[in-house]
Amino acid sequence: MKKLLKLLFKTVTITVGVLFTIYMLNLDMKLVSFIYTWLNKFHDKKDSMRDIQF
Repeated sequence: MKKLLKLLFKTVTITVGVLFTIYMLNLDMKLVSFIYTWLNKFHDKKDSMRDIQF
């Protein structure tokens, strides 16, 4: 039981540490910005005269 509690405590501590780092360095919005920029470049290369099909 004691080993299980130690493992749970370590897991929670590491998870909180990683989430705190992501929050403080604003890494989630940096990732979204990178994806948004990449998608804009990708869609700008497509032919704009092509008809959209559903």
